[in-house]
Amino acid sequence: MSSYASAVALQYASEEFKNDREIVVAAVSFSYGTALQYASEELKNDREVVLAALSKHGRALQYASEELKKDREIVLAAVSKDGRALAYASEELKKDREIVLAVVSKDCYALQFASEELQNSLG
Repeated sequence: MSSYASAVALQYASEEFKNDREIVVAAVSFSYGTALQYASEELKNDREVVLAALSKHGRALQYASEELKKDREIVLAAVSKDGRALAYASEELKKDREIVLAVVSKDCYALQFASEELQNSLG
């Protein structure tokens, strides 16, 4: 099954399947993480599910719960996979110098997603 098909399959799945951890982890694992957007709100807040999605694609962070976008470990996992995932991190973590330095050392274009204060001091 293609990554697109995995994401679409979850999109049209029943609410029961969208809330089934095993099914959602399988779907995000086969879909480069993009199937996370169709998971239940509960599973978008599940660390294991979100980390499985992020292991495939850092920008899957955009589909994680707002709570997990504030989680330093989750954001570090996302930006270590794709520096541009910083765009989806909480405003507080966009100000975190250590996170921003890690991102910029891999992808200088990701600096645009850091706080303005850090852009000015690093840029």
